[in-house]
Amino acid sequence: MTDDRGPLAHRFPTGFRFGAATAAYQIEGGHDADGKGPSIWDTFCRRPGAIATGETGDVACDHYHRWSGDVALMRALGLDAYRFSISWPRVLPRGAGAPNEAGLAFYERLVDELLANGIRPFVTLYHWDLPQALQDAGGWASPSVVTAFGTFADLVARRLGDRVSDWMTLNEPEVVAYAGHAAGVHAPGIRDFATAVTVSHHLLLAHRAGADAIRAAAPAARVGIALNLSPCEPATESAADVEAARRMDGSLNRWFLDPLFGRGYPADIVALYAPYFDRAPELDAYDGRLDFLGVNYYTRRLVRAAADGPLRADRVEPEGAERTAIGWEVHPDSFRALLVRLHRNYGPEQLYVTENGAAYDDVVANDRVDDPERVSFLARHLGAAADAIAAGVPLRGYFVWTLMDNFEWAHGTSKRFGLVHTDYPTQRRRVKSSGEWYRDLIAAQRAAPAWTAAR
Repeated sequence: MTDDRGPLAHRFPTGFRFGAATAAYQIEGGHDADGKGPSIWDTFCRRPGAIATGETGDVACDHYHRWSGDVALMRALGLDAYRFSISWPRVLPRGAGAPNEAGLAFYERLVDELLANGIRPFVTLYHWDLPQALQDAGGWASPSVVTAFGTFADLVARRLGDRVSDWMTLNEPEVVAYAGHAAGVHAPGIRDFATAVTVSHHLLLAHRAGADAIRAAAPAARVGIALNLSPCEPATESAADVEAARRMDGSLNRWFLDPLFGRGYPADIVALYAPYFDRAPELDAYDGRLDFLGVNYYTRRLVRAAADGPLRADRVEPEGAERTAIGWEVHPDSFRALLVRLHRNYGPEQLYVTENGAAYDDVVANDRVDDPERVSFLARHLGAAADAIAAGVPLRGYFVWTLMDNFEWAHGTSKRFGLVHTDYPTQRRRVKSSGEWYRDLIAAQRAAPAWTAAR
C-alpha cells in the first residue's frame, strides 16, 4: 500500500481539527453505577430479538471506569478533538428533578482530562439514550419532552459551559424518529409512521429549546447539531425514480435542514405527510442560528419508485458495489457532493464532519489488527473532504466514527468501526493499523506548511 499520508495531509488548512467520535451508551457501560437511571436502550436491549447478538450495553467498553486510559489513548493517537455524548439518565436519572451529582462529576473529570491533554471537547447532549422514565410518560411523542430537554441542556451547560465551547444538541434526529418509531429497529421499538413524524417535529423543537438554553448558560458557546445526511439518487433516469429520489431526499435531508436554516418544512413533504401529521407552524419563522452544522455521512442512497409506503420509494443496492461489513456501499464521491451541496444550498457558517467511518471484520493476528480496507476508506473519504475544501466548503474538522470498537446498537458488538480494537472479555485496547495511519496523517498535517482555507 502506497503511503499517501503526506500529500493528503498537506491538503488540510492550519487549524483543521482531526478527532474521533463516540456515544455514551455505546462505550460507557456502568449502566446502573453511582445512581444512573435506566435509558430506553437499557430497556430495548432486554427485549427478546431486539439485538442481533442478544447483548446489552451494560458493560460495553467500560469507559465509565477506564476513561483516563482512554484519554491517554486519544493523546497517543494525536487527536486534537473528541466528540462524546452526555448520558441523560446518568445526569438526571428520571429525566427531570434532582440531578445526580456523581454523573455530572464524571463528565467534569472527563472534560478536565481532555483539556489537560490538549484535546478539545465537542459535546453532544442527546445521542439516543432517553431516560426510561420520560419514555414511560410518552417519550419523544409527547410535547413535554421538549421542555425536559431544555432543562437538561441548561443543567449540563451551566456545569460544563466554562470549559466546553462546542455543543451539539442532538445526534441524527432522523434515525431517532424513524428507526426508533417507524421501523422499530432502535429503541424504543415503536412501529407507527405517524408517531415517527410527530417525534421528528418534537426533536427539532427540542433542538431549539436546547440551543437557547446552552446560549443562555454559556453565551460564548458555539452550538450545532449532527444530522445523518446522504445524497438520494434515482436508480434509473425514469421520471418515477427521479421523483421517488426527491421524496426520499425530502424526508431524510430537507425535512431537517430546511427548518434549521429558516425555511420551515419543505412544502412537498408537508403535503406528503398530510395523512400522518397536522402541519405545525412552530418552526415557520425559526432560524436555527447554527454556529456549525455537523454532518454524519456513511453512504449514498439509490432510490426507485414504489407502489406503497408513505414515501412510495424504496432503497436499492447497486450491483457489484464495494461494501463495508455492515453492507453499506463505499462511495466517497457522494460525500464530496454532499458537502458541496450543503455549502451552496444552505450556506452554513462552518461545517464539521461529525461522523464518518466503516465497519470491517477485523482480526487479531500476532497481537496486531491490520485493517487495510479501513485505511483505504478513510484515505478516500478524507480526500473527498479535501476536495470539498478546495471547492470553498468551510469544513473545519473531521471526526472518525469511531475511537474504539463498541456496542453498535442493534448489531451488538458484532460490527467493528473503531480505530482501536476492543477485546471485550479483557477490555484490552489495541490500536489498529488504521489508528496508526490516522495518527501519522495528523502528525504530517501539523508539520505541513501553514495555509488557510478560503472563508
